[in-house]
Amino acid sequence: MILEFVLLVIGAYLLGAVPAAYLAVKWTRGVDIRKLGTGKVGASNVLNAGPKWAVIPVMIFDIGKGALAVWVAKLIGLSAWEQGTVGLAAIAGHNWPIYLGFKSGGRGVFASLGVITMFSWPAGLFCLVFSYLLAPLHQLALGVFLSYICLPLMGWFVTFPYPEGYRLPVTGIFIAIAVIGLGKRLIASRNKLSKDTPWSSVLFYRLLFDRDIRDRKLWNTGGNGAAG
Repeated sequence: MILEFVLLVIGAYLLGAVPAAYLAVKWTRGVDIRKLGTGKVGASNVLNAGPKWAVIPVMIFDIGKGALAVWVAKLIGLSAWEQGTVGLAAIAGHNWPIYLGFKSGGRGVFASLGVITMFSWPAGLFCLVFSYLLAPLHQLALGVFLSYICLPLMGWFVTFPYPEGYRLPVTGIFIAIAVIGLGKRLIASRNKLSKDTPWSSVLFYRLLFDRDIRDRKLWNTGGNGAAG
């Protein structure tokens, strides 16, 4: 079982590392998504850099790779902790993809949603709905931040349909997902748009809004009006 676990962790990472957003924009527009919009390789930047219809398949793929990793781990009888480790490997692959030189990965939001949903569909539904409640106000990133903050509580109190014994491992896994998600925001490379902005302000905007500056429209276009 140890060999199966190790192989599955490696496989989950390699699957998670498949950059769906990068491939979607490359195949449809022939350009590198990392040079457009916010420069992030994720579904949110497809809205800025690629055809908007491509967002749906990218989202489905990213959610699916997180969910599939946990589902296979559960199918072969791994423990909750091992299932969570496999899921975290898929998220890590998305965030630090080997196919892109371990750089320029996305934030892992949808891959994380897939993992969360496999452990607790009510928690996954809550994260999805709660995050998008702020979307009409163009504050999706803030909604995601609040969902991350709520994850430990959801892991402890909203673990059905899993049995009682899963409460502790699910909570631990959800905490790890939140740390990875918020940590990825904070350690991103400094953007040219924020070179004159104090680090304290940069960290504040990154943590809450996943950008370096206050101006959302300027950030989404990368300062060059390239969104579309």
